[in-house]
Amino acid sequence: MTDLLDLDSISAQERYKLLSALVIPRPVAWVTTMDAQGVVNAAPYSFFNVFGQDPALIILGLQNKPDGSAKDTTRNIDATGEFVVNLATPALVADMVGTAASYDPGESEPTALGLKLASSGRVKPPRLADAPVAIECERMMALSLSAERSILLGRAVGLATRAGLVDTATMYVDWAGDYPVARLFADRYARLEEIERFGIPEPYRPEKNGEDRE
Repeated sequence: MTDLLDLDSISAQERYKLLSALVIPRPVAWVTTMDAQGVVNAAPYSFFNVFGQDPALIILGLQNKPDGSAKDTTRNIDATGEFVVNLATPALVADMVGTAASYDPGESEPTALGLKLASSGRVKPPRLADAPVAIECERMMALSLSAERSILLGRAVGLATRAGLVDTATMYVDWAGDYPVARLFADRYARLEEIERFGIPEPYRPEKNGEDRE
């Protein structure tokens, strides 16, 4: 038997509960931004992924406050056009979750929690120094989908990684087993580990009539 559910017949909160619990795991963007006064904000977002290489495209799903006003991350990106996506490993989960708490506008989560910051190479907002990866981004455009939800497209312009994580001669990445965490649902996160290499070769179809491969 299969259970069928019409998503248009249930509330938005119920749709969120179902979809976020079923579409798992999801990568987490631990986003740092800076306001016009230089106050640094940090917040995690699990509606996030990389969507291409030319341009190097980062997409964030941003949520407004219940009254429809923008949160600090959205407001800062709109004002400065820049942000940094930090990736957290298991040792950093408690700090990452701590930045999701409600802070007053103009209050810095990294300062309140004692998180170390480091300068970025291409953008003004700093990165989180203990994160193994920081992707520096410039705002491209945003789509407002409702009073609650918007989608932000950013172009990745810089990358800072933990020493030894990337071989810059070959662009080979070696996580050495210490992968970023992924979001499940509610207060649940997942550790990632490589369990098997399936050894299935990439499908290949010879070029036909001068057409490129799909």
